[in-house]
Amino acid sequence: MYEVIFYTDNRDRCPADEFLDDLQSKVRGKVEKWIEKLEEDGPNLPRPYADTVKGKIRELRIVFSPNYYRFLYFFFGKTIVITHGFVKKTDKIPETEIERAGRMMQDFLQRVKRGEIKL
Repeated sequence: MYEVIFYTDNRDRCPADEFLDDLQSKVRGKVEKWIEKLEEDGPNLPRPYADTVKGKIRELRIVFSPNYYRFLYFFFGKTIVITHGFVKKTDKIPETEIERAGRMMQDFLQRVKRGEIKL
């Protein structure tokens, strides 16, 4: 079993929580179920529900007609760190979203190394 946490920046801002707060309750409920499934299966959650995006960045893929929701995340040992979520509007994930997740991952790893984040 894995533990899912949401990335929080050094100002206590949590992009994934902010995105979830803006979703309708039915959509949020479905997202929460898939996050629980990710927590259970970790890297074994198969396509089409999860996939590798670039390097260590992965995506949780949720469809709630007609929208495609994506949550980007990475593994830190047995911890899954969800960086943020967005509505996917094109065939490819926008490079800006991948870069954003990469910046959040680097910030997280640096803060862990400095002892600012304890897991």
